[in-house]
Amino acid sequence: MDIVGRVRRARLRLPTTRTGRRHLVWAVMTACVLGLLPATWVFVSGTPRVRDIGEVPSAPVAMVFGAGLWEGRPSPYLAHRLDAAAELYRDGKVRVVLVTGDNSRRDYDEPDAMRTYLVRHGVPDDRIVSDFAGFDTWDSCARAERIFGVKQAVLISQDFHIRRAVALCGAAGIDAYGVGVAARHDATWYAGGTREVFAAGKAALDALVRPSPAFLGPHEPGVERALADARK
Repeated sequence: MDIVGRVRRARLRLPTTRTGRRHLVWAVMTACVLGLLPATWVFVSGTPRVRDIGEVPSAPVAMVFGAGLWEGRPSPYLAHRLDAAAELYRDGKVRVVLVTGDNSRRDYDEPDAMRTYLVRHGVPDDRIVSDFAGFDTWDSCARAERIFGVKQAVLISQDFHIRRAVALCGAAGIDAYGVGVAARHDATWYAGGTREVFAAGKAALDALVRPSPAFLGPHEPGVERALADARK
């Protein structure tokens, strides 16, 4: 069937009565409202706890979320997150840095690349703890609380992602504040912002259902040990 024929058939399926058209309008409006509810929840839950780096409350742990590698090294976006974590550590705002990212392949290791970068920028190696199964934001938050025992943290990510991170870590049981690292408004920034609109739906479902992460495993004492060493 040609395009004209398809258009005519579509028109024929539209309501022809005033009541039918009114119901269609209400259905479309309801769908739009329901579609925006997750994004609204992320914004309302996360925004009050996002601070500038100089104003964020102190916490035992800083959590840095992975953001990709370029030839085995942190991407510019990830490097900016790590710079913020190093600054918080130098300023005494945090005592331990938890780096959480993807190590699902032997040739791709975000946490080790993040650790190497932080050490080069002044964070002692024994103050860094790696989570190698932070495959998405929910997994990172849930594992931080369930596996590493994190109860209070400063989260570090780009400004377009930080509200979702704060909302999800809050749902996972972490008293979290967030630092949104500014980024140049390039194609990556716009793509990230667009992705957040769709990611909000999954975030709301994760917060409601609280599924187990892809990998759970036994308790990891790394954060506790690093905090104990920091007190010495």
